[in-house]
Order: sequence, then C-alpha cells, then structure tokens
Amino acid sequence: MEEFAAVSGISRPTVSKYFHDPESVRTSTRERIEAAIEKYDYRPNIYAMNQNRKLTKNVGIVVPYLADPFFAEIARNLEQRCIDEGYRPTLYGSHGEPAHESDILDSLLSLKPAGVLLAPLGRGTDRRVLERFCKAVPTLIFDSNVEEFGIAFVGSDNYQFTSHITDYLCRTGEPPSFFEMKTPANPNAHRRRQSYLTAMEDFGYEPHVISVEGGGWEFEEIGRLGGHNAIEQGLFTTGTVLCSNDRLAIGLLTACYEKGLRVGRGEDCAIRIAGQDNHPYARFTCPPLTTVAHDYDAVSKEAADTLFAAIEGTLSPWSSTRFEGKLLMRDSA
Repeated sequence: MEEFAAVSGISRPTVSKYFHDPESVRTSTRERIEAAIEKYDYRPNIYAMNQNRKLTKNVGIVVPYLADPFFAEIARNLEQRCIDEGYRPTLYGSHGEPAHESDILDSLLSLKPAGVLLAPLGRGTDRRVLERFCKAVPTLIFDSNVEEFGIAFVGSDNYQFTSHITDYLCRTGEPPSFFEMKTPANPNAHRRRQSYLTAMEDFGYEPHVISVEGGGWEFEEIGRLGGHNAIEQGLFTTGTVLCSNDRLAIGLLTACYEKGLRVGRGEDCAIRIAGQDNHPYARFTCPPLTTVAHDYDAVSKEAADTLFAAIEGTLSPWSSTRFEGKLLMRDSA
C-alpha cells in the first residue's frame, strides 16, 4: 500500500481510508485513487490490513459438510445476511473430521475475524480447542450445541420434529418403525431417536428402532443398502417407516423401488416412508417425501443478528434458541 501511495501521489493514510470506506474520502480524491488502481492493477492485501485493525469485517462460517443440502442451504442464508450487513463471509467445511475442524479454528484466529458462525461436529469436536477459540472470538454456535460455549446457541428443535411427525404417522396409519444409522454423523440424530422412543411410549405403542450399518455422510447409499437388508430380513414390523433424516429416506425409497415395493398412502401401496429436514429434493422424489421442514430463514436470521449484536458490543447472557419444524404432508406417507 505504501508503494501504491507513492506511485499514485496520494498519502498512505488517505489510501488506507479509501479502502476501509470509499465514501469517506472526497469525490475528486476517490476518482484519483480509482484511476491509479486501474492503471497499476492494484489490490490491497486484506489479511495484512486486518493485522493493523482492532476490528475486521471478516466473518467465518464453519459447517461439518458443505455438500450436505441442509448445511449448504443454511450457509447460503448466513452468507447472504453477512454480505447484506457489510461483512465479508468465508465458508469452511470440516468434512466431518475433528482434526480438520480444529485446524480451521486455528486458521481463523490468525485472520482476526470479527466473529464466527459455527456448526460444530458435536461429540467429535475438541472441546478444549473450541473453548479457547470462543474466548478469543465472538462465536455463535448453531445446529449442534456443545455445552454453553460461544455467545449463544441457535438451531432447530429436533425433539419437536420427531415428536410431531411421529404423532402424524400414528394418527394416519400404522405406527412407524424408526430407521437410523448405527453411527450417525450428526449428534442431532440422537435427539430425534430419543424423541421417537418417548413419543411412541406416550401414544401407547411399542417403539421399534432399526439401526443400519454405516457412518460418514453418504446417507443415501447407507439408506439404500440398509433398506435392502431390512426388507430382506423382515425388520419393518409395520407398514410405516420414519427415517432419521430425508437423505436416509431417499436411499430407502430407492431400495423399495428396487425391491418392487410401492410406497405411498394408497390401498395398493406396501409401505409408507417419511423423513425429516425437508431436503431440497424431497418434493421431487417418487413419490414426494413427507417430512418436517427446518425454518431456515428464522434460524439464519436469529443466528446472524445475535452475532452482529455481539460484534457491535451488545452482549447478553448465554441463551439457547430452537425453532420448531413444520410438517409437510406429501404422497409418501
């Protein structure tokens, strides 16, 4: 920046002021700077500039897996809200790896972010690393809660999701079995499982959980292979199945198709299948998938607004906010 200031004939403080806020310098000065930028093809090193600032405009958004439709959608919402408020968001995916999640947090510290929106891995998260990071950087935890770290937690009420759709399935047909992964990638799956068990007992039915082999994020293939095995072994004790998430349900739909089982609510159908999350493609499956939808807008708005308030100095006692899901009744159940 000093070299650019010298060749452009404009003082270093003025150039710095321009890059912080172009509207803060006079119109004639701004035009000279922009002409010099064009002539010398200059771009400032934002990361170097941040080292000299007490408060940057950088915001990190960290999720376990960017290719997962839920995290892609919530990250997109958060990114747009950051941009609208004048922040520079950067997306990170930890790929489900605890060590990589810790490396991302260490890297973010060196960039001096104004704040971070973090969806931690949950049980796999290194709590010492996370606690140290949250003490250094305003951090809003979303999706998966890890103790009372950060400034607050915002997410969906996964317990309500499962209770709500279990109630619907019990009232409209045979009570459901619960179809899940034996080693879930996301800790919210445990909350959904417990909600199913409680709801079935409250409704006077015997719960039945089918835990299929598989771990990681290949939910559809795990659901397909696990579905084949469950069908062949007669593990579905009724004609209704509630899946832990939509991606498992999509895999199970494929298994039913490959086994010649018709899915749906009609008299000619062999099985009803429902999911949870409202995957972006859930209404385009065959048949369209009955599910419970996240309130993406409410979650992202509450998370972003809480972080922005903390960055601006408004700190409140730690709080947990969970938004209820909406039942979407489609042809699969």
